Amino acid sequence: MMVDDLDSVASIEQQVTPHPWSRKQFQDSLQKHRCLSLTRDSQVIGYAIYTLVVGEAEILNIAVAEECQGRGYGRMLMDELIHLLGVKAERLFLEVRADNLPAQRLYEDVGLVEICVRRNYYQTSSGPADAILMAMDFCNFH
Repeated sequence: MMVDDLDSVASIEQQVTPHPWSRKQFQDSLQKHRCLSLTRDSQVIGYAIYTLVVGEAEILNIAVAEECQGRGYGRMLMDELIHLLGVKAERLFLEVRADNLPAQRLYEDVGLVEICVRRNYYQTSSGPADAILMAMDFCNFH
């Protein structure tokens, strides 16, 4: 992900997330975290923000533009992250909204499993929403 991608990334985030990150949060992430963008025909259509600390990776934010969902792009991002992190990390974690069933299915399909539920973790326009913490152990993956 480059600075030039930030407007597109922030726009996608506004479309698909009930409590979106700000453009500044993405800008800060370029300095603090690792960031990927997925492009099609020179247009950003998805992104992933992740960390890697002492053998543990965490996906902080991942999304695909609304008009591109359901076409395998989320899987492409996850496959790339697993490929990158599988040789650098022992485990991968992420949280997903309990009501985001398509994302949960994708994460399960690529090998993540539910660890626990975090009650009222997300703030949405309709009130708090639970998060499901999911993980993958790379030691058993390869």
